[in-house]
Amino acid sequence: MDAMPGHSATSTEETLDPSDWADVQSLSHRIVDDAVAYLRDVRQRPVWQEMPGDVRDFFTASLPQSPTPLADIYGDVVDKVMPYPMGNIHPRFWSWYMGSSNFTGAIGDFLAAIQGSNLGGGNHAAALMDGQVVDWCKQMMGMPASASGTLVSGGSMANIIGLTVARNTKAGIDVREHGVGAIEKPLRFYGSDQVHSCHRKGMEALGLGNKALRRIASDAGLRIDIEGLRTAISEDRAAGFKPACIIGNAGTVNTGAIDDLQALAKLAHEEDLWFHVDGCIGALIAIAPENAHRVAGIEWADSIALDPHKWLHAPFEAGCALVRDASAHRKTFAVTPEYLESTPRGLASGQWLHDYGLQTSRGFKALKVWMALREHGVEKFGRLIDQNIAQGQYLSGLIAAEPALELTAPTSINIVCFRYRADGLDGERAKALNTEIMLRLQEDGTAAISDTTVQGRHCLRVAINNHRTRREDLDLLVAETVRLGNEIASARPAMG
Repeated sequence: MDAMPGHSATSTEETLDPSDWADVQSLSHRIVDDAVAYLRDVRQRPVWQEMPGDVRDFFTASLPQSPTPLADIYGDVVDKVMPYPMGNIHPRFWSWYMGSSNFTGAIGDFLAAIQGSNLGGGNHAAALMDGQVVDWCKQMMGMPASASGTLVSGGSMANIIGLTVARNTKAGIDVREHGVGAIEKPLRFYGSDQVHSCHRKGMEALGLGNKALRRIASDAGLRIDIEGLRTAISEDRAAGFKPACIIGNAGTVNTGAIDDLQALAKLAHEEDLWFHVDGCIGALIAIAPENAHRVAGIEWADSIALDPHKWLHAPFEAGCALVRDASAHRKTFAVTPEYLESTPRGLASGQWLHDYGLQTSRGFKALKVWMALREHGVEKFGRLIDQNIAQGQYLSGLIAAEPALELTAPTSINIVCFRYRADGLDGERAKALNTEIMLRLQEDGTAAISDTTVQGRHCLRVAINNHRTRREDLDLLVAETVRLGNEIASARPAMG
């Protein structure tokens, strides 16, 4: 028989599947063994280490044109990637507010990638699990079963989802059809001066501009001033603006301060404003038996942003946006093109999950969260949150008892702001000394902490969002901070 037109009789069609599954299976077993050892022995490795020049150069290689054996590729990963992580799975990583992952979640990510489902929606098991994890998040927050929600990349996107629904609901016009230029009175959103930077990005992305977000002064506890907020709303109305949304902090990123969510919910109701809670730091305190009272009122929010990749320790990335009014949520994002119409049966008969956010293509984030919650139960995650908050209080006590150190902000939950006293040094030189302490702790591989500025004072910042941290790790941090501070301060004349 003659070959089909345009095809050679000897041509073969290609695939990305391996030619020898047995070899891949053997290598995969080795990879899993290495992965178990990597987590098991994490405490024996530096928190972080600088990459040598040859490792940096390795990542400048040009686009590969021809094949490389998978075993060789894995060897490069072992040598060039695994020894140089950000460090957030290490028990002494406290730089930024990140969860520290878990092995079961990592297995979930692997299986999700193997199954390969696109969570834009449809009638399949992964889509049902996605909805189930959202339902579990609603239960954790005390939101009604009728509420809506969506899994997203993280807190920034979860906040933007909530703020977008708030904008569209309060605009007074069809923003999707006519755009923000048709809004009769400029909208005003309100948050404290401690609000996360993603809210500015949100205002800009929503076409409202940074000035639409009015920052209200915080009190001595770094919580939003309720009376100041009430006054600002009244002033804006009188000036021709339309107050639209109050953003409450269930934990600020700088210090972990929690706004009075009950008072904010009451004020939003009185003023007919949307009440959005940025709970990416502390919303999940709602499941912590000893500390849940700190976020009382979060269940009254119109929308909530939270992060399973923080205190549920899901591997990156996993965020969640919840919206009380499911209809308002869907109306903000739903589009039905002709190629994504529902059918009465079959694959397209399931819910279209892309109707609740900006992504049509969505990864299978739910499995890693679902598996870990099934394995440990939500009560254990609540206890781990209480454990971190107790560790924050423990560290604060160590600092208060150490003459060389001082707390620079109240410790509300598990974020501790402090500094080496640096007596006799002005602001900039004190900042330089404390920054040097931070950098040496990182470079020595001892601990990863960050720095910030709170109410004009530079300080070091420890965010304990880590299920592997133990109190002896905090003892070591204080001892090394004092040792390094003394060493650097005594070398000041030589430093010029």
